[in-house]
Amino acid sequence: MSTGEQPAHLAAAELRRIRAQAYAGPSERATEAQRAKGKLTVRERIELLLDEGSFNELEPLRRHRATGFGLEARKPYTDGVITGWGTVHGRTVFVYAHDFRIFGGALGEAHADKIHKVMDKAIAAGAPLVSLNDGAGARIQEGVSALAGYGGIFRRNTRASGVIPQISVMLGPCAGGAAYSPALTDFVFMVRDTSQMFITGPDVVKAVTGEEITQNGLGGADVHAETSGVCHFAYDDEVTCLEEVRYLLSLLPQNNRENPPAVAAEDPVDRSGDVLLDLVPANGNRSYDMRKVIEEIVDDGEYFEVHERWATNLICALTRMDGQVVGIVASQPQALAGVLDIEAADKGARFVQFCDAFNIPLVTLLDVPGFLPGVGQEHGGIIRHGAKLLYAYCNATVPRISVVLRKAYGGAYIVMDSQSIGADLTYAWPTNEIAVMGAEGAAGVIFRSAIAAAADPEAKRAELVKQYESELMHPYYAAERGLVDDVIDPAETRHVLIRSLAMLRAKHADLPIRKHGNPPQ
Repeated sequence: MSTGEQPAHLAAAELRRIRAQAYAGPSERATEAQRAKGKLTVRERIELLLDEGSFNELEPLRRHRATGFGLEARKPYTDGVITGWGTVHGRTVFVYAHDFRIFGGALGEAHADKIHKVMDKAIAAGAPLVSLNDGAGARIQEGVSALAGYGGIFRRNTRASGVIPQISVMLGPCAGGAAYSPALTDFVFMVRDTSQMFITGPDVVKAVTGEEITQNGLGGADVHAETSGVCHFAYDDEVTCLEEVRYLLSLLPQNNRENPPAVAAEDPVDRSGDVLLDLVPANGNRSYDMRKVIEEIVDDGEYFEVHERWATNLICALTRMDGQVVGIVASQPQALAGVLDIEAADKGARFVQFCDAFNIPLVTLLDVPGFLPGVGQEHGGIIRHGAKLLYAYCNATVPRISVVLRKAYGGAYIVMDSQSIGADLTYAWPTNEIAVMGAEGAAGVIFRSAIAAAADPEAKRAELVKQYESELMHPYYAAERGLVDDVIDPAETRHVLIRSLAMLRAKHADLPIRKHGNPPQ
């Protein structure tokens, strides 16, 4: 009897059986193997990511149509990837998740088609896209069809860039060309010991270079969080990782046409930050933790730091002030004295561009003595990399406020969202030193001859250093020339910033008509 001739209750029963088979996955043995690696199943991951009961699956009964190499005998439902949509904190989110139990999560033609479809729907619906990656790359048995599938993903990643938030969660291996899709997205999350990313694995590395290294040593979470900067967030387990993905989504708009979600703030707008008066030493040679400054000025001291362990001389974080989402870019005097280097410039540029794309105002906290000098930095292209940060700020049209806490020297001062490159408002603490360089270095250049001719060169140097400080580096020099809008009491920083952000909330900036810019690479 054909399906059309079946009684309705029998057809429904058959559908339930097939759906149950698709939901269960390939076999209990495959599930046990997944758990033995310390990994959750694909559906457990989706349940942790999305609000309870909100998931709507797309194409659960899809199967590949490839033949040869034994594939015709293995046609599991879903073809190794679960796709669909649900909600996170009540807002729509699209998701695709590899099922490592089926063909090792490898991408084939049908598998890729499912991903293409869910990406297209996310772009059309204007909702974030989260990928839960646990796959072994292209399905070798399907040849070039699998490779073409990756091309379609990359093209959609690029088309969605700056349009909807894209988040990649690495929950298993990701090798070869498959690593480029996460690299094209806005944020990459990884789990220690179970997730890795690399273009060529340890065996190939050994064969080509003779170097021996483990998978985690080559492309594990800690490597990418601390050394390469590929990973933005690294966690010890999948549950914590997915909880943090949910938290990040709570700070982001659905798309580039919306503002980030606001919440009711319980932290008073005019709360005084008296602790700031003693937190930042007046002596520019003494270090302090900029994170403590951030904690004092944001709502309830809470912020979500991006790339916490990479390029630690610059802090980038998402937070709220009076319930409104704000992006913070801040020097970190505890690392390299807060100087800018190649990695910090790259980190800051990408973060600024993200915030600008998704209507997140920027607050920049400066205590920067300059760019890091050295042959390695110059040969590594510090000019080119520093220009990335400069370009990102100059191109940003969101509200931009900068605060000079202490040092702001040379080109680094200009690059870190100074008034001259378009900051809407610039404030300074009374301990600020805005200058071309520090007084010691400046006096040594300007008064070289006078110091050399003096009977007591060191005494003369000290005298001229004080003269330079008093005439060109006093806290009100920049304010007198209109280069900062006001010198503020540190204790009032939170109140001043919140009032200023409220004024700028309706800011509108027109840019010249162009296809796109050509940022330095």
